[in-house]
Amino acid sequence: MEAILVDSVLGSLRHFLHRNAIFICERLCAEFPSETNLQLLASCYLHNNQAYAAYYILKGTQMAQSRYLFAISCFQMDLLTEAEAALCPVNEPGAEIPNGAAGHYLLGLIYRYTDRKKSAVHHFKQALSLDPLLWAAYEELCLLGAAEEATAVFGEAAALCIQKQHLHHGLASQNLQTSIEDRNLVSGRNLSSEDVSPRQLKHIHANNLREIPGNYHGAAMSGATASQSLNSGPSSTAFYNTPSPMVAQLSGVAPPPLCRNVQQNGLNPSTVGNDSSPRSTVNPTIQAPRRKFVDEGKLRKISGRLFSDSGPRRSTRLAGEAGANTNPSGTTVAGNGTIHSSKYLGGAKSSSAAFRSVTVRKGQTLANESFDEGTRQEVFDDSRSYISAATSTSTSTSGDPKSLEQDEATMTIGGVITNTSKIINGAAEVLNLLRTLGEGYRLSCMYRCQDALDVYMKLPHKHYNTGWVLSQIGKAYFELVDYLGADRAFSSARQASPYSLEGMDIYSTVLYHLREDMKLSYLAQELISTDRLAPQSWCAMGNCYSLQKDHETALKNFQRAVQLNSRFAYAHTLCGHEYVALEYFENGIKSYQSALRIDDRHYNSWYGLGMICLRQEKFEFAEHHFRMAFQINPRSSVILCYLGTALHALKRSGEALYMMEKAILADKKNPLPMYEKANILLGLDNFDEALEVLEELKEYAPRESSVYALMGKIYKRRNMYDKAMLHFGIALDLKPSAADVATIKAAIEKLHVPDEIEDNL
Repeated sequence: MEAILVDSVLGSLRHFLHRNAIFICERLCAEFPSETNLQLLASCYLHNNQAYAAYYILKGTQMAQSRYLFAISCFQMDLLTEAEAALCPVNEPGAEIPNGAAGHYLLGLIYRYTDRKKSAVHHFKQALSLDPLLWAAYEELCLLGAAEEATAVFGEAAALCIQKQHLHHGLASQNLQTSIEDRNLVSGRNLSSEDVSPRQLKHIHANNLREIPGNYHGAAMSGATASQSLNSGPSSTAFYNTPSPMVAQLSGVAPPPLCRNVQQNGLNPSTVGNDSSPRSTVNPTIQAPRRKFVDEGKLRKISGRLFSDSGPRRSTRLAGEAGANTNPSGTTVAGNGTIHSSKYLGGAKSSSAAFRSVTVRKGQTLANESFDEGTRQEVFDDSRSYISAATSTSTSTSGDPKSLEQDEATMTIGGVITNTSKIINGAAEVLNLLRTLGEGYRLSCMYRCQDALDVYMKLPHKHYNTGWVLSQIGKAYFELVDYLGADRAFSSARQASPYSLEGMDIYSTVLYHLREDMKLSYLAQELISTDRLAPQSWCAMGNCYSLQKDHETALKNFQRAVQLNSRFAYAHTLCGHEYVALEYFENGIKSYQSALRIDDRHYNSWYGLGMICLRQEKFEFAEHHFRMAFQINPRSSVILCYLGTALHALKRSGEALYMMEKAILADKKNPLPMYEKANILLGLDNFDEALEVLEELKEYAPRESSVYALMGKIYKRRNMYDKAMLHFGIALDLKPSAADVATIKAAIEKLHVPDEIEDNL
């Protein structure tokens, strides 16, 4: 009875019938109360997104797997102290972390969110050393700025680790297979199929299941993945055939493939007829999607006017919005997502030569594969901690000497017969791919975006043209202020993976900068219809309202994103931007600080805090925050520029000029540092140098009223009133913002008033 109930629970989990799994598992625990069965019940609830139920079921349990599942439920409920205590019991300081690499990864997340960076880095590295294919751990190291080069992480040591794991489990599976065969042989001698009724044979199979040593039928997998029963007999093959009253179908079965491009096939006669060479069926264990707790996103920033006395505001242009849509050379200062001034949209560097054409990959199915007689099938779970299913071996090839020699050099990995050389070659291919992906992601997290793009270009087309890679490319273009390139990359990512939300929050910010209100509105509606419970969807919706200057509604949408995932740093930063736009500076500071508590390398929030301090004339605090942002992203032209502005306000003009020079070199098409450099030179009475800088700036931004207004101010200081009046008039003709108009008119009225008298006034 226990075996039947367990098999039913696991089958329900494999087919995502979670409510049925919970019901049957409750019957199992009532009839056969044990901690192992409680683990299975808890995993059912975790599959059904009921972490609180798993929490109460497993509270006080002692087995390693129970502690791991309990920690998972605590983590999802944000009970990080209890989660840590479950993984590292206080009364057992030397206890081993349960579930190996997965346990270390979970503990690393706990340490990260409790602001213990060194411990988090240690456990993420431990997880990678135990399982080099645990990509999520390397992602976390990159986000923390502590990742080693991918060539070192996914090198020879990782290859040896993978080979050792697979070879070890291949030998273990063969040893266990031998014991299963012996057991079946004894059963076959004592009871032939002619002497036993189907009910009796079913009972024998169930008894064999319970008696096999190491049968961990109730163990739940990492990330709440259900384990599989270990059964003898040819049931795994028979499960996929057309239903028939054969007795073999009554026993447990191996799980169907998880991969989307693998068909579930058995020994179907039509299948064998289509393919003359029989192959092995791929049967990896089913695993529930792991919820993402951490979002990686590069966020938007607050903008400011170049010619303004009240301080910068988000999304304000140098010349106002009038010339934004008519002149391709118009520039934007900062904005909703990255902290930088917009490039000329018409002059953005073309990436057509470097940007690969995207082939939308439809779900390709492998050729129907089936087991030939004389072939063994054994299935391992994803953590490779125990064998989940096995089938007995036919003796049809036992007399063939060649097949015996081949068996000595072959292993069974995930139900597929392979040999040692294939394992070595396969590990090398996988790690070579991870080295390229890992190095590109590491460089991107270090904001070496052009280097990251060069690395991604080395990927094969079939991997380059996937949603994740194209999203990373879009983020890199976004950080390089190439919004058109980012738009192309994200559009291709949407075509390749229309169901994926990876990077869509950044894509919405790209469209915000491009002022593509129609595309942004369409994207927001698509994301909401795809997943209403994803924070990316509500960030896109908030950006849509923010572009329409409806900051209060935008704020509500961003707050909804925070409510859905409180660890989504991007949403906190966007809330901060809206608070600043509404001039609720205290709330803005709190939002930025919340983002930094989640990710202290979130340089956008450091920048946002600096902008608030700059507007409040707290220049020392502004310098501190801008310098923190600079340490994280030293290649941002706008961060360098505003750091120089804060230094100039502190009367440290020499350092300010140095920062402006670095900002100009970082992005020669960004007019903001050139304008601020001219302002600093004006303050130092270097009129000629200031005019030279502004004349050069006119070539980049010929329709920016602020440039002409500053030139008029310089000519006035040099008592060249005619030229001053001319440039003030040009500035007014370029239709600046209302505040700038008032400033320019006031300067014209005081044109003939000496500066000394004007200062006293």
